[in-house]
Formats: sequence, structure tokens, C-alpha cells
Amino acid sequence: MTEAAAPAAAGPGRDRQGTVYRDGALGRRPAVPTAFGDLERAARRASSKRAWAYVAGGAGEGRTMRNNRRAFDRWAIVPRMAHGVTERDLSTTVVNTSLPSPLLLAPVGAGALMATDSDLAIARGAAATGVPYIFSNQGCNPMEDCAAAMGSASRWFQLYWSSDEELVDSLLHRAEAIGAEAVVVTLDTTMLGWRPKDLNLGSLPFARGEGIAQYTSDPRFHDIVRQRIDAVRGMVTERPDITLGAIRTLMSMTRNHPGKFLDNLRSPVPRAAAETFLDIYSNPGLSWEHLATLRDRTRLPIVLKGILHPDDARRAVDLGVDAVVVSNHGGRQIDGSIASLDALLEIRAAVGREPTLLLDSGIRSGADVFVALALGADAVLLGRPYMYGLAVAGQRGVEEVIRNVIAEFDLTMALTGARSIADIDERFVRPNPSF
Repeated sequence: MTEAAAPAAAGPGRDRQGTVYRDGALGRRPAVPTAFGDLERAARRASSKRAWAYVAGGAGEGRTMRNNRRAFDRWAIVPRMAHGVTERDLSTTVVNTSLPSPLLLAPVGAGALMATDSDLAIARGAAATGVPYIFSNQGCNPMEDCAAAMGSASRWFQLYWSSDEELVDSLLHRAEAIGAEAVVVTLDTTMLGWRPKDLNLGSLPFARGEGIAQYTSDPRFHDIVRQRIDAVRGMVTERPDITLGAIRTLMSMTRNHPGKFLDNLRSPVPRAAAETFLDIYSNPGLSWEHLATLRDRTRLPIVLKGILHPDDARRAVDLGVDAVVVSNHGGRQIDGSIASLDALLEIRAAVGREPTLLLDSGIRSGADVFVALALGADAVLLGRPYMYGLAVAGQRGVEEVIRNVIAEFDLTMALTGARSIADIDERFVRPNPSF
């Protein structure tokens, strides 16, 4: 008889299981639920109505959000048995960034709706787990503070293309200065989609000064605000209605603006900053001609996020970008849009194996990560799950959600017989016959 293979080497999956079960023997439970449905319910209980509407809500009737999940349901994993694989390598490299696993944290704006100093907590959680964090352009903490919180850990920066070109350059220069390893230009939000959950509450965080910290910490934006104030000084303007809601909005603007509360309360700047942001944060006329200027404006690798059509993907590749994120913005922009996973299949077929493709929208578990990679993604972006972890347990919640997703991904690899990221391909999946 031949000697049996050694037991599977410990990896993040078995390590995470061991931690949870050892703690359980001592009467301790995880800070966040380990199944997504339970996590989502816990986060909803922990969140305000405004926070839940913004983070969990989608466009229109929510069909795109459902499409994203149904797309995963249409695929089944086919494990191989007696494969003898005892070692797994989860590491990979995308856009010159070394990843311990094929996972990055997606940019999510206005995170302070879920927890105070949200971006700092997320940054620390990402650094603790080794997962790169894509700083949101609509964050609640300046990118410089987030970078300091991460130390030497990897970070990227998301860019919303402002209608003010000097502001675009200023944000790019700041991203370079904080050691961002790539800039992710979000293409699908040149204006906000129709979001009933927010609309029903009349709630737009940015109008209250929430989620505009990258702007209020930017020197070019300061100049624009001062110009706006100077332009209206001395003019007769319509007095705003004084209501309880107006007072609450003023307090929010004052509290979220840099500086001392009482000084801000006496100043026109916080209100002018929120109004200026709403006017210039995005450019409805964004075009491929704009994007073609990026190579001359930054030394950072360029990633385009929000592409769903094969022709747009081909054009991005022809433009020489470093990666494309196949994304429908988590179902938040267009109701009834194609699922990101379905678009991934078409785009990979159109551009071939060489270009780097990341998948965003719909990732809920480690098994989802496995399916996405098998169908052509080089890595994935995780969004709502870590925000739900933040709502339930702050930084610890972020860390546990990340560790849980990576653990399940590792165990899926172990149980299917995949040795490495490069090993995961269409051989491991089939159309789901029961769907």
C-alpha cells in the first residue's frame, strides 16, 4: 500500500474555522453573523432608516440587484474528488498590486451613515486583513487620514470625474501623494440613478455635508467654494425656509465640515461647500476623450469601473487602461440592467484572456468569489457585506466579514481541488440544471 497523503495544510479557511470554534468552546460568538442573510438582517437592525436606504437600496424596483444574485444562482460549482491537493495558493497580482487573495474592498460613499469615522475603521480593517481598500471619492474621511491609518498596506483611489478639470487634477495628485497604487474612475454615475428608498425619505447624504470629505479637504475645492461665496456676497438672495428639517441639515453640514463647530455655524462655508459639491462632483458629459487625457495627468495605473458592454470594454483595452471593473454599481444606477456576472462572460469572450477584468456587484460569499474567477474575473470587489459588518461591529465587523469571505473561498478551493488562482477556470462550474 502507498502511504496516504498528509492532511490538508492549514489555510485561511481552517484557521478561521478554528478560531470561531475555539472561541465557541469558551462561550464566545463571532462579532458578525457568518451567513450573508443573517448579516444583512443584523445590519438592518443596527442601521438608521436613512443609512439603510442609502447603503442597501437600489435603483427603481430593485431588479438589477436581483439580477446580480440570480446570475450567480444560474451557475453550479462542480468539485473534483480524491484530488490529493493539500496546499493552496490564494495570492495573485492585479494592476501591479500584490494580493493575498483575489479580493479588494469596493469604494462605498457616505459610510458614516453606518458608523462614525467609517472610512478610518474600514481602512484599519482592510490593513489588518491585507486586503486593498479602494478609497471612496465620496468618503467621510480625507484620503490622507485613511492612508495614515493603513500604514504601508495597499490602497487604491476612486475618482468621480468632476465638471471642474482642475479639481480632477488635484484629486489625482493627492492620490499619488498618499501612495495609491491605482486610480479607479467610476463611469456609471455621471448623475444619480432613481433610488426610491432615498427619495421616499428625501434623503441625500451629500446635501447634509455627509460623504464630501475628499472635497472639503481639497485646496482646489476650497478655491471654488470661496469664489462661489464671493459671487453671491452683496446680492439679494431668497431666504431659505426655516423648518426643523432645515435646522437639522444645517447642523449636519456644520458638524461634518472641517474645523470647530461654532466657527462653522457662523460661517457660510459649510453650506456653500455642500451646494458646490452637488453642482460639480460629477460630469454628465464625461466621454472617451476625457479618459484619453489620463495618461498625461497621472502616473498611476488606470482602472475603469462600470463597464457592462463588450464594445466599451474593447475601447477601454484599446485606450490602454490597466484594468476594467465589470460593474453595475451594485444595482444602484439603472433598474433592470444586465447582471455584472452575465456581462463578465460576454466581455471576457470579447477581449480575450490577457486584459485584467475585475468583477463588482453581487459578491456575497467566498463561493461567489470562486464562481466569478471561474467565469473569467481576475479578482473581485466586495461592497455591501463589509459595510454591513461595519454597521454591526465597527472595525472588528469589517475584519470578520473579510476573513469569513476569504475563509469560505479557501475552503471552496480545497474541496474542489483548485491549487491556485490560475487553476480556477470554467472546468469547475456548469450551468445550474435546477435553476
